[in-house]
Amino acid sequence: MLRALFAALPVDYPAAIFVVMHVASDAPSVLPDILNRSSRLPVSFATTGMSIRRGTITVAPPDQHLVLEPGRVVLSHGPRENRHRPSIDVLFRSAAVAYGPRVTGVVLSGMLDDGSAGLWAIERRGGAAVVQDPDDAEYPDMPRSAIQAVAVTLSVPIGDMAATLARIAREPVDHAAVEVPPGMASEVRMATKNADWTEELDRIAERVPFTCPECGGSLWEMDDGGSRFRCHNGHAYSLKSLTSEQAVQVEAALWAGVRRLEETERLSRMMEAQARARGNEHSARYHDDMAQGSAAHAHTLRRLLTEQEASNAKPLRTEPLRVSGDPID
Repeated sequence: MLRALFAALPVDYPAAIFVVMHVASDAPSVLPDILNRSSRLPVSFATTGMSIRRGTITVAPPDQHLVLEPGRVVLSHGPRENRHRPSIDVLFRSAAVAYGPRVTGVVLSGMLDDGSAGLWAIERRGGAAVVQDPDDAEYPDMPRSAIQAVAVTLSVPIGDMAATLARIAREPVDHAAVEVPPGMASEVRMATKNADWTEELDRIAERVPFTCPECGGSLWEMDDGGSRFRCHNGHAYSLKSLTSEQAVQVEAALWAGVRRLEETERLSRMMEAQARARGNEHSARYHDDMAQGSAAHAHTLRRLLTEQEASNAKPLRTEPLRVSGDPID
């Protein structure tokens, strides 16, 4: 899909394009090589300090946020957002702060709601918010979430996306940028620096009784038109991604509980055997009761986990490479 999209863009496309895709942090990426085979615009990985040039396509490297500043690109190993680094929202938010109404944010096919918060920042600063028509998307979650969260400028099928972006890029910007909200600027800084942001978050957000799944720190709810959360280390979550990550953590804790209970059963059986060998029947019965109780609790947890896995079972599918959630092919 990306190859077809970039192949359809004109060679004189009058803007710079930046791409974020989600891959494992240790996975090698050959996306620029793949896209260069069909794109009429040059494609390369971002490097810190590189100039922003129209008519180019720049891809975020794995495990680094792509942050835009006036005239240049910055790469950062800052805290993850929605469990991702690079983050779509970090790119969008930094572009909104740096370039205001000159930015067009595009959210394509993908799962959950990555990109919605960043697209809100672009729209808030007077930029254009474009999404793939959810009915045209293989994975409609991301474009549908963006439509629910943002006053989207256009929703178009992928076949019309290149012409739409080319037209927007050639339209003059006839309105002034909205002032950068303090919280938006703060969040851009959080993406580029590893620091304790407690005082800053107390100033721009409200502390809530939840904890960060990644580091266990307190969470603050951001005041930007949607339910989003940040911890004092800067990790950020949408409501959907926080719920999803908490579910993963709960399952991990339950499996750890099963392991501990089964280990306790085995240890109790060993202590029971030793007590019987010494002729201490009272102690042996006590350890037998302990073993039976642990086994029963472990069985209950295993049954619950098995039932949960069965209820969540879905057909196996391979998640595609994405730019703002978009499949390559």
